Amino acid sequence: MLLPPLIFAALAGLFIWGMSREDPTQLPTAFAGKEAPPVQLDPLGESEPFTDADLRSGGIKLVNFWASWCAPCRVEHPNLKALSEEGVAIYGVNYKDKPGKAQDFLLELGNPFAELGADPKGQMALNWGVYGVPETFVVDGKGKVLFRFAGPLTERVIASELRPLLNGEQKAAQ
Repeated sequence: MLLPPLIFAALAGLFIWGMSREDPTQLPTAFAGKEAPPVQLDPLGESEPFTDADLRSGGIKLVNFWASWCAPCRVEHPNLKALSEEGVAIYGVNYKDKPGKAQDFLLELGNPFAELGADPKGQMALNWGVYGVPETFVVDGKGKVLFRFAGPLTERVIASELRPLLNGEQKAAQ
């Protein structure tokens, strides 16, 4: 009679320990320090989507996967706008969304993206190893992935994770 509760307690303890070991937003990427996977995007609106060459055109860039149906994307959007206003190049990948809904989202909240494209079937996201939206990759001027973050970019994440990368790139360019 005592064995089932002990087994349950042991399994529950292992589960809780496993969940608290690492920060789930710090999911590893196989591309850290390697070239970013290919860019395969459809146009969103009237402009042409960004390309591999754009990612390798010098300067650090953020590649942000987002969708209009994603509530955390709406929460992160003001922070993306603030980064964009500071001159950070943000390349947007609209993930599995309806073009009209995506354009309405940007009309309502503003467009922080230097360049933009649509990934209607999620193939580019799959190739990049995206777990969900929002998800952001930091790419250096040579097209190498420096960092990835799963979840909305908060002020804390920007200060602790992105600023050091952005400042390091600026120093390297001087």
